[in-house]
Amino acid sequence: MTRAQQTISIGLLLSSIYLALYLGLLPLSPKVQEDVIPVLPFWALVSFGAYLLFKLGWGVYTFNDVPEAHAELMAEIQQARKELRAKGVDVGED
Repeated sequence: MTRAQQTISIGLLLSSIYLALYLGLLPLSPKVQEDVIPVLPFWALVSFGAYLLFKLGWGVYTFNDVPEAHAELMAEIQQARKELRAKGVDVGED
């Protein structure tokens, strides 16, 4: 099963469970049925957004912790400049 198929399967499963809860096909207490179930999609959306913002912030926070990648990138830039100069392209100063 590919990752896309797995994601779609999980999404369909969660959607069908939510629909069954929302329509009252699964018995719940009236308080939960009226107060919690209608706002579950909004809660899930806000939670997912908070998770994505955390992942983005963590990526920015740890961005400078990869000196090997920086050195590799700088070497590739120098190699590209040499190749472009060999072909007669002006790439500016080092």
